[in-house]
Amino acid sequence: MRTVVAAKPHDIHVTGANSHYRGSITLDSDQCTSEGILPMEFVDIWTKNSWARISANVIFGAPASRRWALHGAAAHTCQVGDQIIVRGSTYLDEKEIAPLRPRILAFDRDKCIADRMTYPVTRDRTDRYCFETLGEAGDVKPIPLRCAESN
Repeated sequence: MRTVVAAKPHDIHVTGANSHYRGSITLDSDQCTSEGILPMEFVDIWTKNSWARISANVIFGAPASRRWALHGAAAHTCQVGDQIIVRGSTYLDEKEIAPLRPRILAFDRDKCIADRMTYPVTRDRTDRYCFETLGEAGDVKPIPLRCAESN
């Protein structure tokens, strides 16, 4: 089994940080549903301002609240307005990587979805893994195709 990206909201502007609340991250439930992130799922959180990396369990906030708040020890890694990246992961066998279509959402300053992407993995004619970043309309994003030797 390998750990791979399943969902990744980008450029989230933190709306709250409460160090006195027992640790977790509150995320808008509608936006989590769009990503495929579940309540109580453990996610990795990367703060873009301090580059701290932490893990926390997800608590669903009110639908359409656009709330992204860190609690407990996680709250010490950022301030309101800082940007974070959240990564949800899944475990799968290597043979299951090609059907996986991780959902990536980028957010604007108003906490609205600015871009939707996916990271499909395919195999080329020589059986190497290839990776692309595709937009919602299937357009290739300006990140070059990457291939690696398969094991």
